[in-house]
Amino acid sequence: MKIHEYQGKAIFADFGVPVPEGYPAFTVDEAVAAAEKIGGKVIVKAQIHAGGRGKGGGVKLADGPDDVRRLAGEILGMRLVTHQTGPEGQEVQRLLIEKASNIARELYAGIVLDRARACYAMMVSTEGGVEIEKVAAETPEKIVKEWIDPALGLQPYQLRNLAYALELKGKQVKEGVKILKALWQAFEANDCSLMEINPLVVTEEGEVLALDAKLNFDDNALFRQPDLAGLRDMSEEDPNEVEASKYSLNYIKLDGTVGCMVNGAGLAMATMDIIKYHGGEPANFLDVGGVANAETVANGFRILLGDPNVKAVLVNIFGGIVRGDRIAGGIIEALGQVKVKVPVVVRMEGTNAEQARKMLADSSLDFIVATTLDDAARKAVAAVKGGPA
Repeated sequence: MKIHEYQGKAIFADFGVPVPEGYPAFTVDEAVAAAEKIGGKVIVKAQIHAGGRGKGGGVKLADGPDDVRRLAGEILGMRLVTHQTGPEGQEVQRLLIEKASNIARELYAGIVLDRARACYAMMVSTEGGVEIEKVAAETPEKIVKEWIDPALGLQPYQLRNLAYALELKGKQVKEGVKILKALWQAFEANDCSLMEINPLVVTEEGEVLALDAKLNFDDNALFRQPDLAGLRDMSEEDPNEVEASKYSLNYIKLDGTVGCMVNGAGLAMATMDIIKYHGGEPANFLDVGGVANAETVANGFRILLGDPNVKAVLVNIFGGIVRGDRIAGGIIEALGQVKVKVPVVVRMEGTNAEQARKMLADSSLDFIVATTLDDAARKAVAAVKGGPA
């Protein structure tokens, strides 16, 4: 789950990370009132779940309330396009009005999960304000990392190493250590999966401030974070992903044309890989879980077909916990409920797979029955292209 910058900064402030004075605004009048409350120059910042807002025209400096009224009117409702939104962009529905800072240096700080090492990594760089991916590609030596042992936590010597790597001076070192420690505490307490400040700045006055806040949370841990549920902004999420979550389906939209319905995350990954191997592009990741009954399959088809880019559907089911013939019956029943106007390729394997394939072949529905995963992928890609498998 992602949240907005102003929400992330509120969490930072709760843990003692210094942030500029700022207020969210959902209307132009609210933006003006916030600017009047702050006084002086302010920053008008679009709030969407994507980076690169400044380059897209979503972050502007305002001299006062009149300037804020004009800029807020321009930004609210605009379709903001960044390198993370894709060409369709994202509609701006809320703003952050924030006190302007006198920036002397822009830095970067972040925490991510390093799956290869099975621990978290805190990263810092003196190249703040730049996309961290670009820094990693062009000047990787400017990213300094400390790995955090889950049993020991972030150690004082690691904090000092990171603060010195940011080239902080004098009292800034102590302040930097305090901020980095607070970031880890916030990360751990809220079951975060990612946390970034870009930029973390040193002001002309010598203060160290978080001018940005990007926090992602582990969806699997939200059951123990009830206070975070109210921060979710569903208007920023793909409608099909929101719909899938209602039925406990694991769905992630992709950019391809072959809709994938499988039972099991590993099987889903293999299915997407082999579609690409045969020259196609998966349109989604959809795992219907261990019980692929008529209801889950029907909901899965509705969600898949809610994506207009889907030109064919590949159903790849392994009968294990649930027998293949029962799953086939569920698929047949589901397609009796949902109108499907694209080719559907079905590959069944596992317990009672032969019986399941016969049920599919004998049904009145127009399935393309495949025998192997390779055969299924070839047939699905061919169906998208309008030719024989």
